Amino acid sequence: MSERVIPLVDQRLKIRPAVVPATPVAASGLLGDTLGRPLRDLRISVTDRCNFRCSYCMPKSIFDKDYPYLPHNALLSFEEITRIARVFVAHGVQKIRLTGGEPLLRKNIEILIEQLAELRTVEGKPLDITLTTNGSLLERKARQLREAGLKRVTVSLDGLDDAVFRAMNDVDFPVADVLRGIDAAHEAGLGPVKINMVVKRGTNDHEILPMARHFKGRGAVLRFIEYMDVGATNGWRMDEVLPSAEVVSRIHDELPLVQLDPSAPGETAERWGYADGSGEIGVISSVTQAFCSDCNRARLSTEGRLYLCLFATEGHDLKHLLRGGASDADLASAVAAIWQGRDDRYSELRASLPPDQGQGARRIEMSYIGG
Repeated sequence: MSERVIPLVDQRLKIRPAVVPATPVAASGLLGDTLGRPLRDLRISVTDRCNFRCSYCMPKSIFDKDYPYLPHNALLSFEEITRIARVFVAHGVQKIRLTGGEPLLRKNIEILIEQLAELRTVEGKPLDITLTTNGSLLERKARQLREAGLKRVTVSLDGLDDAVFRAMNDVDFPVADVLRGIDAAHEAGLGPVKINMVVKRGTNDHEILPMARHFKGRGAVLRFIEYMDVGATNGWRMDEVLPSAEVVSRIHDELPLVQLDPSAPGETAERWGYADGSGEIGVISSVTQAFCSDCNRARLSTEGRLYLCLFATEGHDLKHLLRGGASDADLASAVAAIWQGRDDRYSELRASLPPDQGQGARRIEMSYIGG
């Protein structure tokens, strides 16, 4: 029998060592990149595993039983994650989002949340600690997460029709279980719960209005995300992108909307409120209306690699510093040097990039660094 070949260039191998600069950079909370964008948001992937096989993220044809996931000893420990997070907070981070894969698959994640909840911003305030989940384990975990110090959850849900949802998660998981998880999160105080729906034209766009009707007036914020060309395995095509403007138009025709102001600098979602005051929706338009100019997010992979963009083709290895005896001051200087050299703005440049940098580039998988 011939050896099995996984048809994927493993982007985990494309890595630069994080280097401590000769001139130390003290953390002041005012770190900026080459375009003047501050560092305010850190997204931390705690696992590269997921129990769903959504075609736009972890298609079953690639991520099957033989896929070589990271061994446990390659993952950052909770103490290592907290140490790195402390460095980022000193540089100005105010919000930490835990992602995956599916973060609730990481054993004892409540312990990590407790450790992160003890950190304080440079202004002395508690961090905004959030988590993105597919909702499959949320019903049993919600109260523990809240008690550990989690502030809010975002749940990925791509439709209410059970047949559509089972087909999209590709593991035959029922939508009713996710809805119970959302209710449990709301009851536990993890709100307002945000619901993220990736809209793929011809696949689930007929679910836009049913989703809007269902969550209207329930205290949740429903957000519609344009299908993005992340990673190298999801077979992205521009003709499957439904522009956010059309999403808003479809909803407005039945449920009148009024545009709202951004809730914070660097907000990725354009906010719309129901005219009758019964809640809001959001649209994330990273394909048709890039928001690179305000992007203040960094992403840390589960094995300690720092990525400066969701569409990155390479990362910076912080784990070798963590496990090689570097001081906190060394870590802070290395992170500062990386962020200060950041010039990423892929979504703004997408249409003008050559194939090896644009749609033909081998980018890091979203399942590896989180959405």
